[in-house]
Amino acid sequence: MYKGGMNRTEHAPSEGQEATLAPLPALPFDVNELVTEDDTPVDNLFSEKQQRLLTEPLYSSWAGPEPEAEGGGRRPFLVASNVGLFFAWREPPLVPDVFLSLDVAVPEQWHEKSHRSYFFWEFGKAPEVVVEIVSNREGNELGSKKQQYARIGIAYYVVYDPTHQLGEETLYVFERRAEGYIARAERYLSGIGLGVTLWEGVYEGKQDTWLRWCDQHGRVIPTGAERAAQEAQRAEREAQRAERLATKLRELGFDPDQIGS
Repeated sequence: MYKGGMNRTEHAPSEGQEATLAPLPALPFDVNELVTEDDTPVDNLFSEKQQRLLTEPLYSSWAGPEPEAEGGGRRPFLVASNVGLFFAWREPPLVPDVFLSLDVAVPEQWHEKSHRSYFFWEFGKAPEVVVEIVSNREGNELGSKKQQYARIGIAYYVVYDPTHQLGEETLYVFERRAEGYIARAERYLSGIGLGVTLWEGVYEGKQDTWLRWCDQHGRVIPTGAERAAQEAQRAEREAQRAERLATKLRELGFDPDQIGS
């Protein structure tokens, strides 16, 4: 959804008219003319938690997309929430709830104005995935906003509607084909190496249905806390197994502390 009062007028194409992006400016230009933050609070408590649940686990527990070539290293990525996508000079940015961009990295000098938002001309590409979390009908997520994300080249568009503001569906997944989107029944985004799934559970003390990233087998990408708990449980099981083995050896007349020494 558009966030705050940054003069963000929608520029969806009229029916039958092919949308075109405004040309990028001749560089250098004065990036200080752009408003990259307006500090206007607009999100509700659920959306704030849901956005964090879609960003933190990737940094905590995802190694990134698979290498493009055999023997290659893992590729970098950037996932962020409520950060403006500046796709053309002097056009208002789009501000998705969450976006994921592959093969990019945050610049070292990220406090500089030219690096504080996602400028297409700086990163050289559009993000691969955009996620919108619906809380009302004002964002027009299945209308003009969907057209805009297709127009700027977002490969996958995910709309999570937990309170069914837009219809009976809870989760919509779209893939860009040609100049528009087609709906997907498959929730695994093969071009990304991630999928999305609805997960019933407790996050930060709140029981609800949450949108989560998952692998191709449907297993959710754990948060840092979940991964730490899993590793602690694994260590506890190993300790219990070792203790049972030691007890069995003592029953057979062996001193487990002397074995292998």
